[in-house]
Amino acid sequence: MSRSRKSDRSASSRKREAASTKQAEAPKAEAPKAEALKAEAPKAEAPKAARASREAEREVEGVSAEVAPARDEAGREVAAAEVVGDEGATAPPAAGPDEVAPSAPAAEAARTDMFEQPGAEGQVVMDMPQETAVLAEPASPLGDLDYHLFAEGTHLRLWEKMGARLQPGGEGVHFGVWAPNARAVSVIGEWNAWDAERDPLRPTRAGVWTGFVPAARRGHLYKFRVIGVNGEVMDKADPHALMTEAPPQTASVIWDHAYAWGDATWLARRAERQGPAAPMAIYEVHLGSWLRGPGGEHLSYKAVAPKLIAHVRALGFTHVELMPLTEHPFYGSWGYQATSYFAPTRRYGEPQELMALIDALHQANIGVILDWVPAHFPNDAHGLVRFDGTHLYEHADPRRGVHPDWNTLIFNLARHEVRAFLLSSALMWLQEFHVDGLRVDAVASMLYLDYSRKDGQWLPNHLGGRENLESIEFLRALNQAVHREVPGAITIAEESTAWPGVSHPVEAGGLGFDFKWDMGWMHDTLRYFGRDPVTRAQHHRDVTFRMMYAYSERFMLPLSHDEVVHGKGSLIRKMSPGTGGAAARMAGLRLLYAYMFGLPGKKLLFMGDEFAQAREWNHDAALDWGLLAEAEHAGMMRWVGRLGHLLRAEPGLYELDHDPTGFRWAVVDDYRRSTLAFLRRPRAGAVILVILNFTPMTWSNYTVPFEAPGEWQLMLCSDEAQFGGNGGSAPDRLIADHSAGGALPCAATLDLPPLTALVYRGPEVKVYDAAALDLRESLAAEAEAAREAPAS
Repeated sequence: MSRSRKSDRSASSRKREAASTKQAEAPKAEAPKAEALKAEAPKAEAPKAARASREAEREVEGVSAEVAPARDEAGREVAAAEVVGDEGATAPPAAGPDEVAPSAPAAEAARTDMFEQPGAEGQVVMDMPQETAVLAEPASPLGDLDYHLFAEGTHLRLWEKMGARLQPGGEGVHFGVWAPNARAVSVIGEWNAWDAERDPLRPTRAGVWTGFVPAARRGHLYKFRVIGVNGEVMDKADPHALMTEAPPQTASVIWDHAYAWGDATWLARRAERQGPAAPMAIYEVHLGSWLRGPGGEHLSYKAVAPKLIAHVRALGFTHVELMPLTEHPFYGSWGYQATSYFAPTRRYGEPQELMALIDALHQANIGVILDWVPAHFPNDAHGLVRFDGTHLYEHADPRRGVHPDWNTLIFNLARHEVRAFLLSSALMWLQEFHVDGLRVDAVASMLYLDYSRKDGQWLPNHLGGRENLESIEFLRALNQAVHREVPGAITIAEESTAWPGVSHPVEAGGLGFDFKWDMGWMHDTLRYFGRDPVTRAQHHRDVTFRMMYAYSERFMLPLSHDEVVHGKGSLIRKMSPGTGGAAARMAGLRLLYAYMFGLPGKKLLFMGDEFAQAREWNHDAALDWGLLAEAEHAGMMRWVGRLGHLLRAEPGLYELDHDPTGFRWAVVDDYRRSTLAFLRRPRAGAVILVILNFTPMTWSNYTVPFEAPGEWQLMLCSDEAQFGGNGGSAPDRLIADHSAGGALPCAATLDLPPLTALVYRGPEVKVYDAAALDLRESLAAEAEAAREAPAS
């Protein structure tokens, strides 16, 4: 939405307008040749006109060198002898063959125009004769190295250089925006009554337009008035803005990242708390619909903090994952269609309030993961689309530039500047907001050129294949940059295909992510639990196949928001009731959670599923917290909490998540009774046994084989009344010995309750392994003795 604001003109405003009118009405012959050329054809690299303009400015600087200290690009004073031009010369270069060196009258005209141009008012001018006055404009934050890295696609800190950068002390703002094909760019805002004539920017290198505006202040609203390549007029939000107006308004806000952090203790241990050998149970949250105020209003970052922290700690989750907070105009996109990649949504407060929320979570020993979307962006007019009148951020060809599922635009990652824009966004959230990891959305759509497209709707790469080579290069660069620049931070891929090596190091040919969502497990498992228990015997592979590929990637097991929207129903509604009705659904959901927490892999659960929310998730309303007044829903949340705390307490459930030695099947092929049993082993600590009965039948004298004798203590039974179950019982102890299993080396027996998960804690792993070795040697000796005994 274009902004057009008017206000009463002050004397100062009228003075600026008069200066603008004077400049516009001056005969063209009096204007420096450089200014005329610059107005006609701004270029990404400095043209001849820009050089001519600099020559005129150097004459001014030469006259005033004795009274005004020169400054280098960093703003430091330097001796007059050290001042050099853009080309490295100590004096203005000689005119080229097609140029005419400015005469003294021309230089004087250049000086006059420089002080009378729009936006010059308010800048510091020495009180001296005009021929010796100079403009003391602060040094630009953009230096030679910045332009080089930006054009190369390797700049990682653009939020410190582009957009609106406040001067120290808040007196004035440097603006910078990439619009290489624009005819003209100016800043419009509250300080200049949204007048595009007052604060024009000048083209510099790499297609960047810059300028200093003395009157701009922290908190002012602004946009860029861009005159496109074909003369179209567009009011654009700042792509690098640190804050925006609250939607549906679309202006950017001059802001900074000033905040005093108190999470140093968390950051010092972050790497060990979210590495492959750490317990990770993630609570996925859409902040605007987790909890709302009494009138249905959004809670602020500040207001939600203590409530979210208390809930997450009670349930034993180690992390929260926040669905995208990058500013987005359409609330129904849940943040996955962002227009501002450097600004958190204003719906819940200012950036410092989000920082305070993250800081508080860290001080409560809770990590923070942020959803981040480099795959596509919306076509809102104030955003990135056709930013300078051309397809700048997006591909021009719709076969590569338009996402058919969401009608969004796809980033052109072949452009170096677009890569730098996205890399800087990722690093900003990790460095300035102390986010601990990024969950990268829609990775599959980035990897394949034919993703969700039919024949004829996509273009192959230059090798003739379907792989998106530019996206692959970008994702590898992203992961390398994150791990190099923010040690301990992690990246997670939402990737739903069989692309190899998603979580393998880049050096080994992988994409470099730390973890990958196991979407196959999620779909197989939910399909299985949706089947009538009577028929589950025919689909046993759905709950065993996962271990065939479990160690091909470092997987995360998600039960995410995608499974409880768009008519898919809630998780509790996905559970088959069989003949048991609502109670069977609840039992099935408790069983599902035990299965997830028991298997190798990090865990993720979407908000509301912890208490079995019955309705489908609605982003326009808070969760149905009133359900906790009902015993079965309160019991479900108690069950999830017990699983979360057990995960953190038992190394066997997490330490070897990505090592095949950490998992062993005990019962894998008992499809007739639809049961499973497996062991989770740590490097050091107790071995954990998980037994699952997916049917409504009680199985008497159920046999669990073991490798060694020992005693196993019951830790959890999902059918207990406190969890909303029927109060069914299971033996407090299992005694595994050689005689119990008959033909088996060692076994224990029990009566297995229906639709129930049991978790037992066994011997220490070293003791268990030593006993298993002794048993094998004993059995081998017995077998050898039997072979050598004389026949009777």
